[in-house]
Amino acid sequence: MSTLKTAMTETEQQKKKPRRSREPNPFLRPFLKWAGGKRQLLPVLKKHIPKSYKTYFEPFVGAGALFFALQRPKAVINDTNQELINCYKVIKNNPEELLEKTKEHELNNSKIYYYDLRDLDRDKLEFDSLSDIDKAARIIYLNKTCFNGLFRVNSQGQFNVPYGDNKNPVVAEHIVITTISEYLNENEIEILNRDFKDAVTDAKRGDFIYFDPPYDPISDSSSFTGYDLNGFGREEQIRLRDLCNELVGRGCQVLISNSSTDFIKELYRDYTVKEVQASRNINSVGTSRGKINELLIFRNYDVI
Repeated sequence: MSTLKTAMTETEQQKKKPRRSREPNPFLRPFLKWAGGKRQLLPVLKKHIPKSYKTYFEPFVGAGALFFALQRPKAVINDTNQELINCYKVIKNNPEELLEKTKEHELNNSKIYYYDLRDLDRDKLEFDSLSDIDKAARIIYLNKTCFNGLFRVNSQGQFNVPYGDNKNPVVAEHIVITTISEYLNENEIEILNRDFKDAVTDAKRGDFIYFDPPYDPISDSSSFTGYDLNGFGREEQIRLRDLCNELVGRGCQVLISNSSTDFIKELYRDYTVKEVQASRNINSVGTSRGKINELLIFRNYDVI
């Protein structure tokens, strides 16, 4: 009896262990378009990842391009955007219900339908009465059918991107949503909606943190913080740098993405800083898209 009990206990423990396939799953990828998304920069980013680390932290996860590419068995993801984090949680807990609702939006897609759904957040009582599934499906639909795939809210927190007139949009791919759901459930993935500093409270020696904050603007007209009500000015950039210094002192490995400005270069003068070219395909002005210079800033590890 004792042997059987021990065997059962070991089996139960095995089931609780994080599962990670040897080969990356190609269907584990972003489910949204996101301003500042890192899909185009992934080959370069992967060359600047530590050789080994324990828990992965991403305090500004956004659409999660690097998070999904790394497919770590233990991670903490965070964003201050409540609607975005609600999407992650709904995908984890209610993938089939979410897919049913997004399919309904897809079948009814039209300019009138889009604006009726977009305007739901103009009435706080009506919006608050929506279920988490309804809110997640709404945001995914708006993101996939709005102009140029932007996620932008005004000062009242209302989604304000115009209709994109997309022909036959695919709002949510079944295999992508279900694959993400399985990954989030089968591994130790913590999903948070906090300030970036609070998201790394438990980070310790040997952990790896990737910060992809709103970028320092390269011009007066280039600042884009409309995905969130919280502004991210230079005081916040300094607060982030101070946090990185604290994490480095704990023995954490830190990587930061930001724009190639003199301010950021000076801010991280004690770090290794590399300039890379990145593609920017999401911009309200077509002439502002294309290759731009960005910085990869890291400390406490070396890359080849």
